[in-house]
Amino acid sequence: MVTGAGGFIGSHLTEALIELGCEVTAMIRYTSRSDWGNLEFLPDEKKKLLKVAAGTVDDPQFVAGQVKGKDIVFHLAALIGIPYSYVAPQSYVQTNIGGTVNILEAAREYGVARVIHTSTSECYGTARYTPIDEKHPMQPQSPYSASKIAGDMLAESFYRSFATPVAIVRPFNTYGPRQSARAIIPTIISQVLGETAEIRLGSLDPIRDLNFVKDIAQGFITIAEHQEAIGKTINLGAGKGITISDLAKRILEITNANKPIVHEPVRARPAESEVFKLVADNSQAKRLGWSPQYSLERGLIETIDFVSHHLSLFKVGTYAI
Repeated sequence: MVTGAGGFIGSHLTEALIELGCEVTAMIRYTSRSDWGNLEFLPDEKKKLLKVAAGTVDDPQFVAGQVKGKDIVFHLAALIGIPYSYVAPQSYVQTNIGGTVNILEAAREYGVARVIHTSTSECYGTARYTPIDEKHPMQPQSPYSASKIAGDMLAESFYRSFATPVAIVRPFNTYGPRQSARAIIPTIISQVLGETAEIRLGSLDPIRDLNFVKDIAQGFITIAEHQEAIGKTINLGAGKGITISDLAKRILEITNANKPIVHEPVRARPAESEVFKLVADNSQAKRLGWSPQYSLERGLIETIDFVSHHLSLFKVGTYAI
């Protein structure tokens, strides 16, 4: 089972699992539109192989009903927008903490063989040293990161208290096709390709370790395949950093565009909330046999191609939180 299967990373992970021949239950958030989210981008022949369960991770009875009988649960369902966490922190507690408890309780009750819980590099906050290994202190610099730290601690506690077979995956910044405009790369690309005179961004100096979504999906699968990952937190990252300013310039070069990059203060995080440097130490993941296969250039080209063919999905120029 994949929770958050209709999301960005979840849809790519679900697709990769189908390609491996797995029987996949894709848990998506219920809407009255019967919308499967990013799973709608899958080819029809793959969608036909899915069992889709629409509900919410906040509902313990619904979650228990879906977890029962599953061998492996990939838990990706979460509220993920950092700016929105400033607006609605309680909803992050409900989904990212409460929803994680529901998954863990159900996995414990029904004897699931493995739970792969999704963390985030935002848990580390601004780096005290780089590259960042899994022993780096966690620093909650936004309500979002605080909620994810709490979810991670719960996952670890269930492993220690009840021997629930949990592995925690901590991806660094992920990008690729199907990602929404609340993330930096589609924000830049949509403004580059759209009818805007300039590229409006928040802070330009932060450094991020950028990873193509197909690499990250394979990382989830690799961790699920290894018994020695249980009870551990494992970074997924390239181990290389780039500033937001240089990233925007790289996208302008690839697209042969010429637009000025402008700092727009409303897009910047509060000063004490900004995370300035995230670069992964990926030694643990490499020991399991995982390493990124996509270069930044290759991944950006695929992402630009997706956005160019789906530009109508992006409200170009509007700040998405």
